[in-house]
Parts: sequence; structure tokens; C-alpha cells
Amino acid sequence: MVTATVREWHDEEGWGVLDCPETPGGCWGHFSDIRMAGFRTLSPGQHVDLVWEAPGFQQDGYDYRAVSITPRPA
Repeated sequence: MVTATVREWHDEEGWGVLDCPETPGGCWGHFSDIRMAGFRTLSPGQHVDLVWEAPGFQQDGYDYRAVSITPRPA
């Protein structure tokens, strides 16, 4: 698990991009991987705990894909 920062998030499409040194170029994330109750969304600049994978193919142009995203307390 690493700490990442939300670069962008698209509520209407349910995905976004997370940045951390371990995932150069960004990590693609989907709302279904956010670990929280209620409406699952993130905000640019927000810090999260991230578990990621490199699936061997690009997900919407990104080499890395989130497996678990846990928002950190503000």
C-alpha cells in the first residue's frame, strides 16, 4: 500500500487518475475500488491509500490500475 494523490476525478464516468512515485504516469482508478460507505467519489488533491497492479495492458491509456483506494482522513 502506498499514499497517492488524486490528480483528477470524473464523477459522471466513475473514474479518475491517482499519482504516486510507484506508478509513474498515473494510476487509473474506478469508483468500485473506493473503500467507503455511501456515494463513492474522490476530489483532486485528496490523499488516499492505494493498492495497485500493473495488469500488463493499458487501462484507458494508463499502465497501472487501482485495486483498492482508501480515502485518508483530512
